[in-house]
Amino acid sequence: MKITNLVLAALFAVFAIVQLNDVDPFLWVTYYGLIALICGLAAWGRRYTWLLAGVALFGLIHLGLILPEFINWVSMGMPSITEKMKAEAPHIEYAREFLGLLLGLAVVAWQWKKKSSSGKQ
Repeated sequence: MKITNLVLAALFAVFAIVQLNDVDPFLWVTYYGLIALICGLAAWGRRYTWLLAGVALFGLIHLGLILPEFINWVSMGMPSITEKMKAEAPHIEYAREFLGLLLGLAVVAWQWKKKSSSGKQ
């Protein structure tokens, strides 16, 4: 489990670094950086309820805010989101953000499950 957590920590750290050139880097660097921290701490058996809950709450709120745009993208037939982002295609940004939030929340949920099953703070 330690290796898995370290790999996830490194992966989310890279995600955070890549977001430095984003329009709203503070939001994404913080989100991905905190998930990297969560995974790094978990590698040494440290899972903090307050940190997991805070990141989960942040992710869920933001997910709810962009859910209508994600639904719009799905109703469009899920056109490619691998193209360059442009003003005429805002669905690219929203779909990527939604999927990034979902991926982060999946990791947080997994860490929460591991915490609950271990019984440790």
